[in-house]
Amino acid sequence: MISDGIGGFSVCKKVMVAMSGGVDSSVAAVLLKEQGYQICGATLRLFDNCDIGIQDKSRTCCSLADVQDARSVAYKLDIPHYVFNFGDLFKEKVINRFAESYLNGETPNPCIDCNRFIKFQKMLERAIFLENDFIATGHYVKREFDSVSNRYLLKKAADHTKDQTYVLYAMTQDELSKTLFPLGGLTKDKSRKIAEERGLVNARKPDSQDICFVPDGDYAGFLLNVLGKASAPGDFVDQSENFIAKHKGIINYTVGQRKGLGISNSFPLYVISKDAQNNTVVLGKNEDLFSKRLIAKDVNLIAVDKLKSPMKVTAKVRYSQTDAAAVVHPLNENEILVEFEEAQRAITPGQAVVFYDGDIVVGGGSIVCDEK
Repeated sequence: MISDGIGGFSVCKKVMVAMSGGVDSSVAAVLLKEQGYQICGATLRLFDNCDIGIQDKSRTCCSLADVQDARSVAYKLDIPHYVFNFGDLFKEKVINRFAESYLNGETPNPCIDCNRFIKFQKMLERAIFLENDFIATGHYVKREFDSVSNRYLLKKAADHTKDQTYVLYAMTQDELSKTLFPLGGLTKDKSRKIAEERGLVNARKPDSQDICFVPDGDYAGFLLNVLGKASAPGDFVDQSENFIAKHKGIINYTVGQRKGLGISNSFPLYVISKDAQNNTVVLGKNEDLFSKRLIAKDVNLIAVDKLKSPMKVTAKVRYSQTDAAAVVHPLNENEILVEFEEAQRAITPGQAVVFYDGDIVVGGGSIVCDEK
């Protein structure tokens, strides 16, 4: 008998596991099968390496080599394995949005869009069509049902150093109700140990560190060489709009950057903000990077249906950051104001702010601007 996640039990629930070819998703499949679920694997083809101008097959996810690794694990587990080609949708919803955001002076996180539009929308749609009850992924997060609020909750993983709730804040109640996260209670070392004990081909496969379609981190080069989108040179200015020097195009810089500016100065200069409309990059001192307030749009709430009044939370403005004490103020149906107790460094438009009640994700949104 298998728990359905909300206190009931049923037999042989069917689960489609998103198998990227990496160790985490493979271990998720192993654990679910050992728990008695009827599983199949699905690998998403989102692009070809040659299409994004790279030749190193070992450094990306979603490549042909990753499909082969996923297929090898599925064969070992004796489960069906599907490959779904979502390349056109990925280009529209992830790559093009990434490019547009960068050209507008923002610094986007395409992993969030990939999860939102591909993994937890399109893949779930395909899984339901193939008569599965759930999908599952190798994300390090927990999912629980709260009978008091009658809502599904997204919670931080047991291993906070691997927690991935930041990139999943956009999940809906329907998506959470149909998604399993078998690794939420594990550490990465434990996952690798399980993979080694089961003899999986990818037990020691390194984790992907970069944006999958820009594995060398050269975003400006990707936009120019692959998408043909250039950014015109413009002016570096100070916060009073006084000219400092010429820049090479705003896509080459991000808020908080110090190195690579190509400017000699009597004190260190940092990118404080970018103005795409005027094609300027504002420079200043490190202390100028700190802000206590921000506005975010496209807000998605998980733990509550609606913010009706200010709420004390902890919040973070980048994936690797420790969340800090803050108050979230509802502005309208689509926007919030987040006010931190202590000023935060380099709050960056285009990135996400995610806010928590303890280990529970309350919600999140896309940063529009900071306020000093």
